Amino acid sequence: MEYVVDLNCDMGESFGDYTLGKDNEVIKYITSSNIACGFHASDPNVMERTVRLCREHHVMAGAHPGYPDLMGFGRRFMDAAEEDLVNYVIYQSGALGGFLALHGMSLQHIKMHGALYNSLVNNDKAYLRIVEAAAKAFGNVIFLTLGTIKAAELKKSCRQKGIRVALEGFPDRMYTDEGELLPRKYKEAVLKDPELIARRAVRMVKEKGVESINGRWIAMELDTMCIHGDNMESIEAAQKIREYSIAEGITVKPLCEFV
Repeated sequence: MEYVVDLNCDMGESFGDYTLGKDNEVIKYITSSNIACGFHASDPNVMERTVRLCREHHVMAGAHPGYPDLMGFGRRFMDAAEEDLVNYVIYQSGALGGFLALHGMSLQHIKMHGALYNSLVNNDKAYLRIVEAAAKAFGNVIFLTLGTIKAAELKKSCRQKGIRVALEGFPDRMYTDEGELLPRKYKEAVLKDPELIARRAVRMVKEKGVESINGRWIAMELDTMCIHGDNMESIEAAQKIREYSIAEGITVKPLCEFV
């Protein structure tokens, strides 16, 4: 069996004089980047630098729009109307699109950030409204969502409409028994051991699932895996994922080449 997966990282989350993450290092090991667009983090200068970094390292770029919540880093739920959510995503992705055009790059994907991402996992109606509008605005881009079995059916229905969806897994995050990401308020939510993260990533791809916080097996389908740039162990973890993927016969390449 052939195993193919993309490796993405949240990037460009610095702001003004404040630096977050190790973008210059982790970029060496990933195939796709999720670039913050100013609502939860980043600013115009950071966005431009991050796009340039992606171009220099031949990494595909995606928009990472979130709630308008700089103070809370986009990790606080906001009870916004669907129309507002659509406009948030179009606005932020469009801003990134300008910098991509400046550097001769295209928008590969759109991945919602933080609380917006999590809130849409159980709201197919809102998710579909957002991706259908964004597809009209930006063309044949790829939309990311959490790689559950339920989402695999959503992916199929979107494909029938000509919309590409990629299913995502998080080897550096713990899952609930329901297959969702364990909230960050729990100390076990974010894994710190690069060796554990890398071996977990390989298992997620080859066995199509992951163990929950209580040891329950969560079946899933995966097109891409996310390493978090604000996790200081991400660099070593990303390097090990690439090494272990080669050893296990897993091909790591950008989403646009196979989704």
